[in-house]
Amino acid sequence: MKTLLHICCAPCSVMCIDTLRNEGIEPVGFWYNPNIQPYTEYKSRREALKEYAKSIELQLVLEDEYNLREFVKNVSPNFDERCEYCYTFRADKAAEYAAENGFDSFTTTLLISPYQNHELLKEVFAKAGEKHGVEFLYRDFRPYFREGQAKARELELYMQKYCGCVFSEEERYNKKMFKK
Repeated sequence: MKTLLHICCAPCSVMCIDTLRNEGIEPVGFWYNPNIQPYTEYKSRREALKEYAKSIELQLVLEDEYNLREFVKNVSPNFDERCEYCYTFRADKAAEYAAENGFDSFTTTLLISPYQNHELLKEVFAKAGEKHGVEFLYRDFRPYFREGQAKARELELYMQKYCGCVFSEEERYNKKMFKK
């Protein structure tokens, strides 16, 4: 099965790739994350993924698009509802690429995070697959999250502190302030 794996970051990809490979699926990595801000964070995550992919001989497709203004425009003024938009535009791009390039299926590393809205991810990625005529390969990677994070630390991969958008970074700081 030829599967495209949308990858949000190198640490989240570790166990997703291992799990798929253990199933006999050799994924092709797909980087498309214009939601990540600021650009220095975007670049750090992209470069970490490029290095990791090379080290494990993972074919990687880079859809290198950084567009802060477009992202903010599309989540404004409903900043608290931004995740659905964020999932949707990335799912749509991955499904479109998979369909246009002969993939049997596609999936995402976002499914490993216990911090993401798992049910919404499943729904959005399944709809994108239907729209573009490519199978959404659902896997609940969450049981492997801690193991993947530990492996990422061992490999000294760049480890981010927030989901990706500037609003998730703001939430991280607000939580720190609230704890004090």
